[in-house]
Amino acid sequence: MSDRVHYRHIADMPGLVLGAAQFSTFSFDRHFHLDYHIGLVTEGVQRQRFGGKTVLVGPGCVSLMPPGEIHDGVSDEAGGYTLKTFRLSPELLGSVAEDVGDGPRVPELPGALLEDAELAAQLARLFDVMRMSGQGGSLAVQSEWLRLLDMLLTRARAIVPQQASGALSPLQWQRVRDYCFAHLSEKITLDALAGICELGRFQFLRQFKQTVGMTPHAWLLRLRLEHACVLLSRSSQTIAEVAQGVGFYDQSHFNRAFRQAFGVAPSGY
Repeated sequence: MSDRVHYRHIADMPGLVLGAAQFSTFSFDRHFHLDYHIGLVTEGVQRQRFGGKTVLVGPGCVSLMPPGEIHDGVSDEAGGYTLKTFRLSPELLGSVAEDVGDGPRVPELPGALLEDAELAAQLARLFDVMRMSGQGGSLAVQSEWLRLLDMLLTRARAIVPQQASGALSPLQWQRVRDYCFAHLSEKITLDALAGICELGRFQFLRQFKQTVGMTPHAWLLRLRLEHACVLLSRSSQTIAEVAQGVGFYDQSHFNRAFRQAFGVAPSGY
């Protein structure tokens, strides 16, 4: 394994940088950061020392490093290791903590190693999606970002979880439906939907799920596919035009989603 590192700034999420690296011979001397680091070792094992102790970070673990925490990092195996890192500015983490928790805007997050294979795997998948697109503003990504950061900060005892918040009111639910029908061909964001309801983003996610029984992303995806069926049945539009008309700007994504929902490609409907 040769050493290589690649960083990607997420354009619509200021303060977030994704780092993807493979290390074999390179080692981190003792150092610190000015931002928060969430680290995932997906292959191999990294040996890390911080807070007077040495830990082994491997698949199934999530490493947390706050600003100012002195630590190092070196491969613990001859084959090296693969590392994925979310680098969050204090301002970005503070805004997330404000969304998902009941407490200080900037959480007290100590250096820690969490052994949670499910959380690590879900964070790794989100990392791959964000790194591939370079974007973080889609409804699906925004929702998953808040959900996983809530899990992470709760596990690290850095926030007090929000109390159950009930359901959307009939008026709020009507506003959401009206907005989605009116903007179906456009990008619909979590910020926009939460703003319509005059709720915080995470509060909206929880109340929407309580009201509908689906996440906003899953519900909106189904709405788009159902409307696509209507257009395919009643119009002379091409499949590409139908896909764009219901908010899919990638026809292959539309084809996959349609087949998964209905068991047949759009061309066979």
